[in-house]
Parts: sequence; C-alpha cells; structure tokens
Amino acid sequence: MEQAWTCSGLRWSADGPVLVWDGGRRSALTWGKRVAFEVAEGGVRTCVGARGHPCPLRAVVPGRSTGARCEECARLDRAHSVAADTIADDPRPYRVYLAWFGPGLAKVGITAVERGMARLLEQGAVCFSWLGSGPLMAARRTEELLRAALRVPDRTPYAEKRAVRFALPGTEGERAEEIAELHARAVALGGWPESLTREPFRPVDHVRAFGLGGERTAVVGEVAELVPAGVVSGELVAAAGPDLHLGTELGVVVLDTRLMAGWGLVPVGGGASSGGSDGGRVEVPVRALRTPRASGGEVRQEGLF
Repeated sequence: MEQAWTCSGLRWSADGPVLVWDGGRRSALTWGKRVAFEVAEGGVRTCVGARGHPCPLRAVVPGRSTGARCEECARLDRAHSVAADTIADDPRPYRVYLAWFGPGLAKVGITAVERGMARLLEQGAVCFSWLGSGPLMAARRTEELLRAALRVPDRTPYAEKRAVRFALPGTEGERAEEIAELHARAVALGGWPESLTREPFRPVDHVRAFGLGGERTAVVGEVAELVPAGVVSGELVAAAGPDLHLGTELGVVVLDTRLMAGWGLVPVGGGASSGGSDGGRVEVPVRALRTPRASGGEVRQEGLF
C-alpha cells in the first residue's frame, strides 16, 4: 500500500509557492509543473490540531471547511494569534499595510517586519503598499484607526478575494489607483501613534508573481471539497494566496489548498489514468466560481459539474 501524505498547506517563498507536508517535506511549485494526488480510499478528514499539537480527539471535520479544525482546536489556535489581538508583548517590529485584491476590495492589516511580503502573498493580495512600521501595539492601534477612518475592513472572506481576482485592470498603475488614494488619506490623518514611522507610497504588484493574466488563467470552476478516492490532477498555470490554478480536461480549475489539510493523500500515476494528453482530470465536486457583478455585487452559480 502506498504511503499517504498529509498536507500542511501552501507557503510562499522568494522563489514562489511551496506545498508543505507533515514531517517537513516541501514541494516547490513552478508554472507548468504537474500537480496530482488522490485522496486515500476509505479515509476520513481529521482535525489538524492547533499550534503544532495534534488534535487529542482526532475529530472528523467537514470536507468543505477551509480551517480543517474542530471547534476546540480552532479556539486554541485563535487564542494564540496576533490577528486575534490576544498577544500584546511581542517585541518584534511590525508593519501596517494596505492590500488590494481587486476592484472595490481593499483592507488594512499588520504583519511582522521579519516576514517581509510573505503575509501579502499568502492572502492573495494583488497589489499592496506599506503604511508604517513600529511596535506591535502601535501598529495595532494604527490599524484600528485606519480601518474606521478609511472604512476598509481588517478581515475579508477569502471567497470575496477570489471573486474579484478575475476582473483585474490590465496595468500596474490601474491596479494601484485605489490604494494610492487610500494611502494619501491615511497619511493625512491625525492620531497616529508617535512610535509608528510612516512610510511613503510604494506599490508592489503581484500579478506576475501569481502568474495571472492571459488566456491560460481564465478559470471555469473551483474545487468545492475533496472526497475519499477523489483525484485532482492538472498543470499549474497560476497561484495566488492558498489557491492553485490547474489546467485540466475541464479547463482551468481553482484548488484551495486549505481543502487538502486533514486528508491522507497518495500520488497519482502517469499515462492515460492521469487524464490523457491534456494531463489533467478532476474527480471531486467542482462548482462555478463566485464572480463579481458589473454593479459591484456578486453572484454565485451552484452545481457547474
């Protein structure tokens, strides 16, 4: 019997996206690389635990959950999160940023200086600019000040980020317009903590890093969940945040790698069983993408495949 692997998630390095597996194994991903796996037959999806500790109950979690944690482990993980504002004594310097995911969708957030741009890549930010840097609590107060004054959130559901990603303007200048205006309003505000150093507007565009743009990244659907004995196989044509865009016999399908956590996964063999000459097949539930309306709202079509 082939050994099953458990995926710990998608990480972003200076060289691009990397799949991380329990035990420390890493799979670097490059455009054109074949991504292929099968969910272990007869398996169940179990909680991934919290803060590096396994779930004591090995609780079963739903296939469509992107968190892959039971309620208790989710609570423990959140209780030790900077994002949850439960840590006040972190001595590391932090940065405040403005991130833009697509038309009409921006947010303000913070990240440790030592992490560089990794947090923005992990969130799927198409464009961003730093706003300032300083101690954690000063960064947190600034984040709250700007969130209220600019009327932008500090958290955004990932489905919304994915939806607007497919309606991007064509140039870097156009993609930076919204956060340029927000940055100018932000630095003009009073009430910034004295210990936070403001930073000039220097937009960073991730379209090239994500491999977005062009006909090959036009997407037909997204994986809704994995199932026992289900197969996902395709050529990597783009990636953003936790998402892999895979070229398959259906067209380009988005796989949110967070859906892989908690499952035992085994390799898929080559040849005809891997999808024929186009090299890709999807034998798990797939649904139509959530896409933005012209008016700025959103529509969701269910049951594409």
